Amino acid sequence: MNQKQFAATVSALRKKRGLTQSALARQLNVSDKAVSKWETGLGYPEITLLPKLASILGVTVDYLMTGQRRGIAVAGMIVNDIVKSIDLYPQRGMLANILSIRRAVGGCVPNTAVDLARMDQSLPVCVAGCVGDDEAGRYVLTQLQHNNIDTTRITITDAATNFTDVMSLPNGERTFFYYADGANALFDPQSMDISSLNCTMLHMGYLLAMPRFDAPDPEYGTVMARFLKDVQSCGIKTSFDVVSAAQGEYPVKIIPALKYTDNVIVNEIECCNIWACDPRRPDGALDVTVLRDAMERTMAQGVSERVIIHSKEAGFCLNREGEFTVVPSLEIPDHEIKGSVGAGDAFCAGCLYGIYHNWTDREILEFASASAACNLFAENSVDGARSKDEIFAVKSRYARKRIP
Repeated sequence: MNQKQFAATVSALRKKRGLTQSALARQLNVSDKAVSKWETGLGYPEITLLPKLASILGVTVDYLMTGQRRGIAVAGMIVNDIVKSIDLYPQRGMLANILSIRRAVGGCVPNTAVDLARMDQSLPVCVAGCVGDDEAGRYVLTQLQHNNIDTTRITITDAATNFTDVMSLPNGERTFFYYADGANALFDPQSMDISSLNCTMLHMGYLLAMPRFDAPDPEYGTVMARFLKDVQSCGIKTSFDVVSAAQGEYPVKIIPALKYTDNVIVNEIECCNIWACDPRRPDGALDVTVLRDAMERTMAQGVSERVIIHSKEAGFCLNREGEFTVVPSLEIPDHEIKGSVGAGDAFCAGCLYGIYHNWTDREILEFASASAACNLFAENSVDGARSKDEIFAVKSRYARKRIP
């Protein structure tokens, strides 16, 4: 970027933040004349000032120097997971043994962001959401920062950090007991300054678990729909996924957001719950015909690029041109599976990475399924996260399942 472009970028960002040249100068401990010189194209700041200048203006140093958006932002649900491996899931009133207890980050934001950051260390990843001013919140922030994830958009609140007791069986199946009355309930559009986002993609997770975003809006249907529309208006690509809630107003809370979404990434149950249909036959086999119909109905609500579904058997993609792609999951031997907590988020991260790099739909699904498979090699949600080269190696190492 030349001096003239840099000057225009600094000036525009300063005004967007509501700062005068004098106010910016005071925060940087420089003279008014120095800031004026930068904004008239007569010079650059000292290199040591760039990190602080970028922070004040709400962007990265990279954006400050290039004026271009890069990277992926993930916003929404942040959780402290307590993963308990159990020998069986007991009937009511019966006892099961806890074999081990481990702690990990959980929720879409940490899981997906850590997966992305480990896939590619050169990819800028930032996160947004709410945590409590407590030990659990500090734990989550530390784990994110250790992965070089930008946490400056996470709000510290007086409410407790949300947590989940995850009961994980030896075969990888798991059940979640979620503490919902915590910091996540406070996350809303006012918690994020959209104008300062310098990513190219923003992923929201999870719908049905963010009450202030799921709330009704008189014009757009939901607050989430209005928010996604505002994000798209800034030139940022949008996507979301959904929590697998046993009870939830799927059509009311999800359909309004589809019109302002570029990519939807959900599982087969979540997609079919929108349209009150069953993705499986009586024998438990996946009904691809029903699934495709649900995807087509979802796409018809205004999704601009693609609807992606993940299941144990396969990944499915329907794009705006009507092309339907199916990629079976990798066949991982049972003895190699340690757990499946976060596998859906790992799949989502793989999709986001492929979309970010403009891969074909088949390439996206193949990479995403391998990313999800890596997650199976660990008991918690992020320890299985691997680099893109390692994910490609896993993709080549295992055969793929056969869909009945």
